[in-house]
Amino acid sequence: MDYRTAGVDVAAGRAFVERIRHSVETTRRPEVLGGLGGFGGLCRLPQGLRKPLLVAGTDGVGTKLELAQAHGRHHDVGIDLVAMCVNDVITCGAEPLFFLDYIATGKLSPEAMAEVVEGIADGCRQSGCALLGGETAEMPGFYSPGRYDLAGFCVAVVEEDERIDGSLTRAGDRILAVASSGVHSNGFSLVRSILEASGISATTPLEAGGGPGLIEALLTPTRLYGSLVQALRQARIPLHGMAHITGGGLPENLPRCLPTELHAVIDPHSWERPVLFRWLQEHGEVPEADLWNTFNLGVGYCLVLPAEAVAAALTICREQGHQAWELGRIAAGPAGEQPLQGLPC
Repeated sequence: MDYRTAGVDVAAGRAFVERIRHSVETTRRPEVLGGLGGFGGLCRLPQGLRKPLLVAGTDGVGTKLELAQAHGRHHDVGIDLVAMCVNDVITCGAEPLFFLDYIATGKLSPEAMAEVVEGIADGCRQSGCALLGGETAEMPGFYSPGRYDLAGFCVAVVEEDERIDGSLTRAGDRILAVASSGVHSNGFSLVRSILEASGISATTPLEAGGGPGLIEALLTPTRLYGSLVQALRQARIPLHGMAHITGGGLPENLPRCLPTELHAVIDPHSWERPVLFRWLQEHGEVPEADLWNTFNLGVGYCLVLPAEAVAAALTICREQGHQAWELGRIAAGPAGEQPLQGLPC
């Protein structure tokens, strides 16, 4: 017996590394030392920083992977993986430096795995961070052949005295919502249950009159907000807080960027809920409260800033290609039993 007959193809692994080499190199930053293939990735801190703080975050893509693998959308979940990490670490104003990935699979499919890594590299380029390294583990008998799982890890940097931590937030500040690209990468256990109960196919349209397919809409990659945050900071927009609207929706994530003596009051009528979420609610008969506490409902990221900075911030959002609007305001007093005031449930 040898390693190959046991289910691990070392030669295929080497071919996979060569396939992804160019994609990885396209994400290189000036601070990166060495190249692909070392035991560890090396990265200097950017020059000119006085008191740098490193900010780290790790995440996965969750059960969206099940749907993506069933429909061959490997590149897009690579972007999702980067977005779920980057969108978290930038909430304190940090600039992403580098990213590492971990891919575990039952039997290496070089083509599918290469598409995943090319998607990860795409997400890194959009975020301005280097794909510094990663690991692909072939684990026959643990994962089914052709199935894989993903995890990612991002490190960012911010000046200590420029960190955004909510301490400058005041009653009367405004909350801006920045649109999501869809469900992003949260709530897919519920999504998959709804799809199974509905008996949909790969060609089922999202709306009765035709148009984009439902599966296409569900597998749209998570939107990345790193370049937007950098543009806002370069324009000296006074950001007092930021929140990535991820698992738990607005009720769980928006309060995370606020001091305990303040709470958020949102206007649920300030935007039209995207048709995808209306479809999920209708076909799954999802109660309103569960909808708010599971999905982003069209809000992917939130900015907290003074009222006088709203117009300038909205202009920059539009220039960066993001739809944004005024979602609500900050009020004095703790949130109490409801984490958000104004919810229609």
